[in-house]
Amino acid sequence: MNGRLKAVFNNDFGNPPITQWERTANFDEVSFSKDGQAFTAFYDNSTKLIGTTAEKTFTNLPSKAQLAINKRYRNYSVGEILFFDDNELNETDMVLYNQPFDDADNYFVELKKGNKKIVVEVNMKGDVSYFTRLK
Repeated sequence: MNGRLKAVFNNDFGNPPITQWERTANFDEVSFSKDGQAFTAFYDNSTKLIGTTAEKTFTNLPSKAQLAINKRYRNYSVGEILFFDDNELNETDMVLYNQPFDDADNYFVELKKGNKKIVVEVNMKGDVSYFTRLK
């Protein structure tokens, strides 16, 4: 990790243990652990925080979303759930699962049925929408 990014990261999050740092096509991704929770922070080319993701559970979703997923996707099993916490001060669009999306706090829920894997997006109100298919 370059010195400038490390300084910005430490300013944003303190000095938590970093488990991985990776430069991808779109972002610098810094994985770290804080208070027993795993996070990944995403920085743009100007070393400004875009947002963070954290692993969550089904019960963390708004109850409206839990009901909708159980009804609409009842034949699917629930996989990994990520919560994206947007940095409202940075307008850079985020990319997850190779799909860009408008910056907003959202949950992303992986669902699987047989060999078909999809991701649905859940907003803070609990509205559920199709996001992408995984290969």
